[in-house]
Amino acid sequence: MTTRPGRPLIGLATVLALAAVVAVAVGLFRGSFTSTVPVTVLSQRAGLVMDADAKVKWHGAQVGSVESIEALPDGRASIRLAMDPSYLGIIPSDVRVDIASSTVFGSKYVELVPPAEPSTQALRAGQVLTADHVTVEINTVFEQLSQVLNKIEPAKLNQTLGALGTALDGRGDQIGQTMADFDAFLADIEPSLPAMERELAVAPTVIGTYADVAPQLVDTLDAATTISDTLVAEQGNLDTLLVSVIGLSDIGNDVVGGNRQAISDVMELLIPTTDLLNQYHQALTCGIGGAVQLAKAPGTPVPGGLLLQTVVLGQERYRYPQNLPKVAAKGGPQCTDLPKVGFQKRPPFVITDVNANPAQYGNQGIILNSDGLKQMLFGPIDGPPRNGGQIGHPG
Repeated sequence: MTTRPGRPLIGLATVLALAAVVAVAVGLFRGSFTSTVPVTVLSQRAGLVMDADAKVKWHGAQVGSVESIEALPDGRASIRLAMDPSYLGIIPSDVRVDIASSTVFGSKYVELVPPAEPSTQALRAGQVLTADHVTVEINTVFEQLSQVLNKIEPAKLNQTLGALGTALDGRGDQIGQTMADFDAFLADIEPSLPAMERELAVAPTVIGTYADVAPQLVDTLDAATTISDTLVAEQGNLDTLLVSVIGLSDIGNDVVGGNRQAISDVMELLIPTTDLLNQYHQALTCGIGGAVQLAKAPGTPVPGGLLLQTVVLGQERYRYPQNLPKVAAKGGPQCTDLPKVGFQKRPPFVITDVNANPAQYGNQGIILNSDGLKQMLFGPIDGPPRNGGQIGHPG
């Protein structure tokens, strides 16, 4: 029986091909053929169950893996991540990092959490992130619990539990009622929680304001101490003052009580006067303001008064019965440019319905009052005034 010389070579090639397939599969599983970029995470601790090759997740999908974990001299942990470069463009640069685990006893992984307002810049290679939260392992809980229990003395703990049991014995109804009352109290204050949140939000500002004025508050308290010392020192005088005030109040009560009706009548009589003053308070204010301006004016060079005068055209005298006095003025109070009248300014003339209008006939020329001469020579003459020869409007 003879063998073909190529058969061993075929077997060797088959073994090498199978080994290559296994090597490629292992390499693909380990990510040896995938290019990655480094990102570093600094954490207070990496956790007891954080291993290399742990997953790095973004919205539940794996975007990288943990390459190595290194302990820093300050006690923190430096976690080096191998990130898939194809995902860096969708991860913001201010992404939050949590080291979490699926179960209490499960292995940890790195969870990338998007912030509330993500940055427009993407995560870049070589960036350093800080872990915000690391899930507590059950081992850590047991360790901390053991440390607490080691500090407790069993005898004293037994006494404490015995005293607590004695205190609670037979008081179940009271405790239940207390819990019910507390629940009702919480239900009552629940509608006020938004207001309490707003108050707590502005509380730092208020506290800061009080902190800024703390020196002034201390000075005020010191002054209050001085005032209290003064009151103690003048206690006798204060007693005398209070006794005098009591006596004055008694006398005032007698005076007011005895003249109550008279005081009421006087107050009632003052109502029309006060109403009139209130109606014309604007004009009174203007008049007093003008008097103040006059009082503040410079004095005259010599004792006496200064009079500015000029010759003006004569005005018509009153005529009967057209100019009989009439009380029909309206329009309320008038200030007529008071309290400050401008230089060379003529205050406005207020025309009212009182049957007295100096500008009614509009005298524009000189009038020879011949009627006045007639009356002086012959006495009053019946009929309207008659001027024979005159210049201007008939008078």
